[in-house]
Amino acid sequence: MLIAQLPVAGEENCRLLASSPVGLNEDRAAFEEYACDRSNLPWVIFRAAHRANHVEALPARSRALLAALARTVDAHRPYAAIFARRELLTGRALQSMRTFYRSLDDLEAEGFIVRPPQKRHGNAGLFGRAYLHLTDKAAALLGLVDEDRTQSSPQVTDASRDAAQTGESFSLAMPCATVADGAIYKDLYPNIQKRQPARLPEDLQRLLNLGFHEFLIFKLMREAKQNLKRLSDVVEATWEHLKHAKCPINYLRALLRSSVDFAHQLRAKHAARVEADKLRNRAAEVDAILKQHAGETFFDRSTDRRFVLCADAAEITVQHHAELSPRVRVANWAQDFVTAIDEGRIVRATPERASAFAAKLGQRISPVNLEHASMHARQKPVRTSAIDQRLNEMKRLLRKSCAGVIATGSASG
Repeated sequence: MLIAQLPVAGEENCRLLASSPVGLNEDRAAFEEYACDRSNLPWVIFRAAHRANHVEALPARSRALLAALARTVDAHRPYAAIFARRELLTGRALQSMRTFYRSLDDLEAEGFIVRPPQKRHGNAGLFGRAYLHLTDKAAALLGLVDEDRTQSSPQVTDASRDAAQTGESFSLAMPCATVADGAIYKDLYPNIQKRQPARLPEDLQRLLNLGFHEFLIFKLMREAKQNLKRLSDVVEATWEHLKHAKCPINYLRALLRSSVDFAHQLRAKHAARVEADKLRNRAAEVDAILKQHAGETFFDRSTDRRFVLCADAAEITVQHHAELSPRVRVANWAQDFVTAIDEGRIVRATPERASAFAAKLGQRISPVNLEHASMHARQKPVRTSAIDQRLNEMKRLLRKSCAGVIATGSASG
């Protein structure tokens, strides 16, 4: 039959062609590019990691490390030692080494893990590893043990831990090598670090009351640094206006973009505040010194002047030996007076200085001086040619002025 013949049926030409090796290589490269870890974890481990990531009482770094420990622990033996290096745990928790040790401290403080001392090999004198153990609290919280078995499991775990501590104490009793023992990263909170990570500075915490979120404040700190400013300086310089702004976030960002030097403003305000404090302290010191010397008498070094303070130190009386009456000052004298006392230009009254000033004062008011002064007052001045010339000029000027007034009056009439 013609239908059964090969040229008619054409089955050879209708079959699928074999795939080209080029396309096969491209598919293999794509599979290798998107390859991932094919290890399967038990459902209990997934649940434990999920619970660890949602413990609200712990910080974010501690939750990440607890989830990493939940992924690493043996599901059949949750109280056994966790055989994992620091590199593995830091990689799974996405933390640095210092943050990793801080997280360990947090978990140990909350009672989620136990960190026994580092073991030492007694014969070789070498240090071993320090393994981590989950506590009953952590195992029950993560769902690694049944709730009805939590009462019996602590006895077993306590016995095993006591045995481990006994072995460690025996190994540490007679060390065969004097090698430093302790934590590898001791300085977890260095003094050069002003604040701990993920914590706002104290001068920026007041922004939280204005509706700022912590992450937004950190972002604004980065924006301020890009604009060559400090967010603390901007907030401190404009706080009075910022806390009354309707849109404080937009207002603060506009301030960060401006060309104002807020650091200079703060320095100027600080300098003015320091100067005002100095003046205030100096005024208080002057008042204290005046109250201390109230009612006392002082003389200058040459005993030409006498200074007498009143009882309430509100005014001072100054008398010069050549003047008839003393002078009284009631304002703007305290600062100069205290400065003169500090410099030694004015000293306290002594009997010698008082007698010397009285002698000068008595010499001024002696009868001979009074008679000489009265005779000098009664003596008429001698009329000289200069005086006559001056009088003639004054008379001539007076006549001209009178004539001008009369001429002006007649012309107007």
